[in-house]
Amino acid sequence: MSAITELAEEGIPRWMAWAAGPDPAARVAFKIRTVQLLILLNLTMLTAYIVWRGLFTINWALWPLSIALFGAELYSFVDTFLFSLGMWRMRIRGEPPPASPDATVDVFITCYNEPVELVRATARAARDIHHLHMTWVLDDGDNPEMRLMAEQEGVGYITRGATWKGKDRHAKAGNLINALFQTEGQFLLVLDADQVPKPEILDRTLGYFDDPKVALVQTPQWFSNVPEGDPFGVAAPLFYGPIQQGKDGWNSAFFCGSNAVLRRDPLMYAGLVAYAKELNTRVRGALGDIDRRLRRAAATLDPSASSARASLRAVWRAGREARRKLDAGAPLQEITWEFQRTLEGVSRELVDADVKKIYADLVAIPGMNPAALVALEASAGPMSRLSGKGASPLVAIEEVRQLLADIDVDRSDQAEPVQPLATISVTEDMATAMRLHALGFSSVYHHEILAVGLAPDDLRSVLQQRLRWAQGTMQVLFRENPLLQRGLSWPQRLMYFSTMWSYLSGFASVVYLIAPALYLLFGWLPVKALSWQFLCFLVPCLVLNQLLFALIGYGLPTWRGQQYSLALFPLWIRAVITAIQNVYFGTKLPFVVTPKTRQGGAHWALVRPQLAMTVLLAGSGIYGVVQLASGRAHETFPTIINLVWAVYGIVMLSVVLNAARWQPKETGVNS
Repeated sequence: MSAITELAEEGIPRWMAWAAGPDPAARVAFKIRTVQLLILLNLTMLTAYIVWRGLFTINWALWPLSIALFGAELYSFVDTFLFSLGMWRMRIRGEPPPASPDATVDVFITCYNEPVELVRATARAARDIHHLHMTWVLDDGDNPEMRLMAEQEGVGYITRGATWKGKDRHAKAGNLINALFQTEGQFLLVLDADQVPKPEILDRTLGYFDDPKVALVQTPQWFSNVPEGDPFGVAAPLFYGPIQQGKDGWNSAFFCGSNAVLRRDPLMYAGLVAYAKELNTRVRGALGDIDRRLRRAAATLDPSASSARASLRAVWRAGREARRKLDAGAPLQEITWEFQRTLEGVSRELVDADVKKIYADLVAIPGMNPAALVALEASAGPMSRLSGKGASPLVAIEEVRQLLADIDVDRSDQAEPVQPLATISVTEDMATAMRLHALGFSSVYHHEILAVGLAPDDLRSVLQQRLRWAQGTMQVLFRENPLLQRGLSWPQRLMYFSTMWSYLSGFASVVYLIAPALYLLFGWLPVKALSWQFLCFLVPCLVLNQLLFALIGYGLPTWRGQQYSLALFPLWIRAVITAIQNVYFGTKLPFVVTPKTRQGGAHWALVRPQLAMTVLLAGSGIYGVVQLASGRAHETFPTIINLVWAVYGIVMLSVVLNAARWQPKETGVNS
């Protein structure tokens, strides 16, 4: 039985295998039908619950808390709907098509200041991949020792050139873009520095590209160093499994940054399309705003600067003409070229006038050497080169300089004007895949472990990694909201949005965690309902939801992931806030590479909000038990419900408290 067939049978309970018969494909189909039935029942009961909650149970006497709790439940309802939509069309693929022997591949190993020996292991394994290929170490740290290692292992070495100096480097995306323009393979296998590939990785993935529409094949990320019990929740078996398989069913499985094969041509095409769109947006915005910009520029000039004011008026007239041609549909390149030539002409007039004025002033000086004046007059020609767009005296006016930058088709602010990978966030993967899907290309999720990596094994590194993922995802949401992207089908839009929506859970988690404490301490009950009504509506929802989740995740260790999804609420909130600051207010987000060696010590400072919430829940729980035992509780049933919820919150939060103090049995550098 092949590895793929074995993976296809994972997650099928014994009773389901018995009911569906011996055929693996029939078992999988039976499981999917059962999942769909549970989805329908679950969403029906949840809809009834939400309608009942909204119409009959809002406690308007405590409306801020009551609305907040209802809002959190609405969030969870949408989250469940999006998750269910993904699971509705889970795609469990069989054997992959055979790989074409003629396909040319560049294997990219991205690295930045990782230990040389760690990268050596990946480079050596990549070099020994069976299918014909070229292996490249993409060293963004420009480390001489890394270069030497690449030479020793017989693999290529690429680092940034002088064209990137002083330009935005775009972190890992920039590293890959730099390598793309220096290589020629039809396909790219992208590996992180620690992801050691198996020899058959290309043999098992390239066959999918026989379909010319396929631009991406993603495989799981699996880690060899996950400690027993997975204290940091890094395994992600639900994502690299049912979730990606569900997205694959809707043709929306996305690039995860490593262990993926991409077709070069769609990437380059996506880069050209993105370049054209961005240029069009920038030029339209710059010319549409030219009146305000030049008025502001004129306000900065000295009142006696009549020639500069006349020059600004000439620039304004040129801008108005460019805007008229743009509205008439003229090509952008023609419009920007003519505008820049006009600006150079205006600048030349300014330079020539200044040179002539200097010459006239010197002539008036008694005893001036005529030979010096002849030399100065001869220099007027070379000095006129100062009228170019980079040295023009008009560029000294900030608004004009910015205007020139915004209509520059050469993108002189970028090392590479065309950027095949998306650079709109600190994570390049999701946005790149979304652009490929919007252009009509397809993706594949191949559920087979074909590379083995190293997961971060301390809480600080885990939080850095997850913060970067969350920030990047939120940047994509705010900059290229999938719900608004042309070219995506509605299921694709919702599949991308579901991942983004999940990172908004921090706000709902705060409400869920603090609500039981507020009732136990102060008697603040946000739900106005009789106990039997509450049970009749809520319990079926909880039972069906857990049954659905248990079936989807059967045989997978998903509990740790559930804990972290709630317990990392401060991180999710921080990610949303910092992404908003970056997108709308220009605050820089650093790209922090996940350390590949353990950051030692306990990390209590990193979990202060969780510690505080745990103390609050524990204290309120003890107080509630005392009140219940003494007969002074506000009401028995609500007190019991909130005690149960407080205990549940403590259990969920305990995962990060344990992670903060976790120490390996044997410390040392991962290898």
